[in-house]
Amino acid sequence: MTRTFTFALIAGVLALASVADANAFSRSGSVTGPYGGTGSVSASGGCSGGTCSRTVKRTGPYGGSVSRSGSVSCSSGACSGTRTTTGPNGRSIVRSGSISR
Repeated sequence: MTRTFTFALIAGVLALASVADANAFSRSGSVTGPYGGTGSVSASGGCSGGTCSRTVKRTGPYGGSVSRSGSVSCSSGACSGTRTTTGPNGRSIVRSGSISR
């Protein structure tokens, strides 16, 4: 599990490292299923001063939602990141990892 997260963290760092400082985004969308239920997703994030962060919230057709937020910081050849996932019942899981050259 730690290796998978570390690999994902590295991939995220490399993807976010190519983004310029203070580059922010915000997205949202929704979908209606075959029985009229609607789900939605919203996301926002950005990078500034060597730290990149992102927040995503998904809401299902019955009102339950799951949110995930995380950030990655790099300095002097070392990067560390934390991700928090909160489920519809309010319980959270926190994952973190780091890597250095």
